Amino acid sequence: MILSSYDRLGRILSVAIVAVLGACGGDTPPTLSVAMEPIGSPAGAGSGQPYLAADAGDVYLSWLEASSEGGHDLRIARHDGADWTEPTTIAHREGFFVNWADFPSVSVGPGATLWAHWLERSGAGTYAYGVRVVRSDDGGATWSEPWTPHDDDSPTEHGFVSTAAMADAMGFAWLDGRRYVEGDDGSPPSHEMTLRYRSVDALGTPGPEMLVDERVCDCCQTASAVTEHGPVVVYRDRSEAEVRDIYISRLVDGRWTMGAPVHDDGWEIAGCPVNGPAVVADGSSVAVAWFAAPGDVARVKVAFSHDAGATFGAPTVVDDGSPGGRVDLLMMGDGSVLVSWLERTGGENAEIRIRRVDPDGASSESVAVSKSTEARASGFPRMVEAGDGSIVAAWTDVGAETSHVRVTKLRLR
Repeated sequence: MILSSYDRLGRILSVAIVAVLGACGGDTPPTLSVAMEPIGSPAGAGSGQPYLAADAGDVYLSWLEASSEGGHDLRIARHDGADWTEPTTIAHREGFFVNWADFPSVSVGPGATLWAHWLERSGAGTYAYGVRVVRSDDGGATWSEPWTPHDDDSPTEHGFVSTAAMADAMGFAWLDGRRYVEGDDGSPPSHEMTLRYRSVDALGTPGPEMLVDERVCDCCQTASAVTEHGPVVVYRDRSEAEVRDIYISRLVDGRWTMGAPVHDDGWEIAGCPVNGPAVVADGSSVAVAWFAAPGDVARVKVAFSHDAGATFGAPTVVDDGSPGGRVDLLMMGDGSVLVSWLERTGGENAEIRIRRVDPDGASSESVAVSKSTEARASGFPRMVEAGDGSIVAAWTDVGAETSHVRVTKLRLR
């Protein structure tokens, strides 16, 4: 791993990136320097499924780690800009649903509260599991009793959660498999995955469970963000013709709008690609990144909206020709976005790469953050912006004897 070599050398490497302005204009394309500075990882051997959140000057990392007592621990640590705190355990379970693509999260909510979710088995079936949510009012020192956002308790899939932090509430979106079993009225199962949402206010009072879309892709991650007009959820739809393009729904006047395509890729695929989108928002600006492979031509794309997600411009292709997807996305202070993805480099080898994209579609050259692999266990790399303007990235290194969550800091100049 590149990160491991950084750890051994203990130095900072600077990479010059030439930004291609394209339609932006200007005679001399600016350069953007990226310094990659490993900051060590608080996670132990056997760790994976990292997730990142940030609040003011602090970065929170959560992950799953095999426990010496059996089962797994969901752990968390905070980086204050200088070092990691001692990791603490949010929850220990032998019944965690542990999966490379459907993973726990930690989020910062209203009033600097912390919210964490995990997945817990609810039956003997392979994909019988439900969502559990806990809250901390003291920076992660203690956690509430678990709460389940979905009303349904059938032994089916409930997962692929994304969160939306509003001024006075926390929103949760998830994929819900209740239609894979016979209904309470005896109706036969339709075998259709639904997308649902529920918010909980700062006092812990939940709102009503809401149906967002009644037919979506079975196991692609959802993504949520908050615009100046309210939350949006981005997800992979599933049409009757098995077209599985990326859609967006917006909460308007207390109701979720009918899902609309971010872009008409026309990707017809008979099964779930397990490759969900990412979304970021600032005011009325929204950006979405996603993976699609219509006609067996794989691409990672980014598209921008300037009306809070109601409409999107033409997408920009950001990959280097052989992407594996697994995208993440950050919005920068100048309105550009930083997108990360997995790029295949031959065999099962891959690299985690990043690229900066302006709202007009102009983009920088890509930069490799770390070597990786296409193996499922390598998971989904994550990024977050720290209080000092640097970017913290985390991923699962499966190159050693046991998996290990790695972390590095990127300084963009």
